[in-house]
Amino acid sequence: MTGFGRAEGPVNEKKVTVEVRSLNSKQLDLLVRVPGAFREKEAELRQWAVERIVRGKAELHVSAEALRTTKRTAFNADLVRAYHEELRALAQEIAPEAHTDLLGHVLRMPDVMNTAREELDPAEWTAVMALVTEALRAFNGFREAEGVKLREELAARTRNITALLGEVEGLDKGRAERTRERILARLQELKADVDQDRLEQELVFYLEKLDITEEKVRLKAHCAYFLETLDNEDQQGRKLGFISQEMGREINTLGSKCNDAAMQKHVVLMKDELEKIKEQVLNVL
Repeated sequence: MTGFGRAEGPVNEKKVTVEVRSLNSKQLDLLVRVPGAFREKEAELRQWAVERIVRGKAELHVSAEALRTTKRTAFNADLVRAYHEELRALAQEIAPEAHTDLLGHVLRMPDVMNTAREELDPAEWTAVMALVTEALRAFNGFREAEGVKLREELAARTRNITALLGEVEGLDKGRAERTRERILARLQELKADVDQDRLEQELVFYLEKLDITEEKVRLKAHCAYFLETLDNEDQQGRKLGFISQEMGREINTLGSKCNDAAMQKHVVLMKDELEKIKEQVLNVL
């Protein structure tokens, strides 16, 4: 499911911003980005997020911006002097007339500048996690609002299929008898000489193949079960996907057995509603 949540606040002289966002995906594809100061907590944060985001192409981004300028580098003065003296002695010996920026060369020498490593304060990380939790709360709120709309759409389209099925049931009344009369009328037009007993036997077999009673009962049950599953609190996305597949099988069988143009039209409309249901079910956790 799509979602977005954001939180920011001051943490130990830093402005920390947390953003959580996701796009639709069948599985969880999580990208976690944290500043270097929090790198040691990245694996812990990833596991924490995996347990809560569950599904989607998601990104959890934590950024930190210093509220004031702080000095984090230091030069090794003794080493700079040693390098400079050595280079100056070499320059005087080899090329005393050359004008070379010895200090510039010295500053590019290894180990002359050290970057202080900032230790992560547990209290600071606790404050960062509070912001992450706040962002995730907003993220889940976004998802829940989308989920309400999604449930309404899925329920409406399922009810549309049930209504179309009711119309098919109405059209199915007397269809077997109409089909029988049409076949007999055609045989009379052809003036075909047939064995009446064999004809009746074949008609029974043929009309049994056109019977859609079982399909109507099963499709109605699948639609009811789909609506019931929508009301469950637990994650039901995969289950809804399975039910929609079963609904598709029954609708396809209805279409193959209906030899009536009006009924076929309703079957096409049911297939259209089902395709829209399948598209939206992919967004359900």
